[in-house]
Amino acid sequence: MNIHLNGELRQVQPNLLLIELLAAEGLAERRVAVEINSQIVPRSQHASHPLQDGDVVEIVHALGGG
Repeated sequence: MNIHLNGELRQVQPNLLLIELLAAEGLAERRVAVEINSQIVPRSQHASHPLQDGDVVEIVHALGGG
């Protein structure tokens, strides 16, 4: 199945959970904000939110600095 991840077309396995996508991107342990189809997905739902074919996923993570 295909999704758009931060503006890039990606092919992922069917029934992939959001937490699995984050793990594959090396972001599972990081503080991130995730928007799917213009809707914020709360962190508490990352482990149970399945991705669908055609989803538009935007992931933003905070960078430290000073």
